[in-house]
Amino acid sequence: MATPRKAVALISGGLDSMLAARTMLEQGIHVEGINFFTGFCVEGHTHAIRAKDRARPKRNNALWAAEQLGIRLHIIDVIDEYKDVLTKPKHGYGANLNPCLDCKGFMVGKAYQWMTENGFDFVVTGEVIGQRPMSQRKDTMPVIARESGAGDLLLRPLSAKLLPPTRPEREGWVDRDKLFDFNGRNRKPQMALAAAHGITEYAQPAGGCCFLTDATYARKLTDLWQVRGSKEYELDDIMLLKVGRHLRPRPHFKLIIGREEGENNFLEGYRRQFTCLRPISHHGPLALLDGTADESDLQLAARVTARFSQGRNAPLVQVEVTRQSVTTRLDVQPLAEDEIPHAWYI
Repeated sequence: MATPRKAVALISGGLDSMLAARTMLEQGIHVEGINFFTGFCVEGHTHAIRAKDRARPKRNNALWAAEQLGIRLHIIDVIDEYKDVLTKPKHGYGANLNPCLDCKGFMVGKAYQWMTENGFDFVVTGEVIGQRPMSQRKDTMPVIARESGAGDLLLRPLSAKLLPPTRPEREGWVDRDKLFDFNGRNRKPQMALAAAHGITEYAQPAGGCCFLTDATYARKLTDLWQVRGSKEYELDDIMLLKVGRHLRPRPHFKLIIGREEGENNFLEGYRRQFTCLRPISHHGPLALLDGTADESDLQLAARVTARFSQGRNAPLVQVEVTRQSVTTRLDVQPLAEDEIPHAWYI
């Protein structure tokens, strides 16, 4: 018997990538998954922290999807490499800070590199024509294939019949007649295919997990870059942007204030890196001060923190302030709600 062809499939954890990989498995292709960790797609992180997400699965969806498919998954850290994609996108941003076209080209390119280094034959993605306004259009799909280097070794099984035949189809490695012609944002065809394959549980269709597509998150990242005067960031920066209220009372500092116990517990891990404030006379949040602050700034920060405590209507709240391992206590009058301008909220 001939040795089966081998494909590396981009596995995001969503339904489309699961179906693309499953379609290849159904044709006898040996499939292994690949997932790239940029730091901007970690659903399980916020699901674990926020009470409102408590009922949602606390899992890595890519790992979970690979397990359902019965394939091996390679998770590759590309945090540093991805910085150029985000900060200098050749094709620009989408509605927020999402460099979707550059991002897809980057990931397909990395998958193609992995393919050649590991003796695989072609790359598979779950892309569907018309599903995303930047990266999944009929006119941009050839751009991804070309700029990634994958060329006609890039197969999109879910929309293959609407695209020119790729080498795996021309060479008979896969049967084009058993591929699909999905088009647009309607997910019913994918859901029907999932049902036909007995796939009953999957990540919410069309949900997406990239925080860069979120307007609130993009605003916080833009603020970070503006204050720093450059588009620099580290993993801790982008993780903290997902947690808490972010307020900038003065240009040279901002506060990250926990909204509930889970967020307070998460922020505890950063106490040594920032000036830390916590009400001690009343139950209240942990707040991190990011930036530089003099004594008047600390007074203001303490009053803001007190506003979000259970002592918001008390005449005075005692706030513990820890800066550079030195702890002091301030008795402050909480700011009234109308003393916190909307402009402070990032």
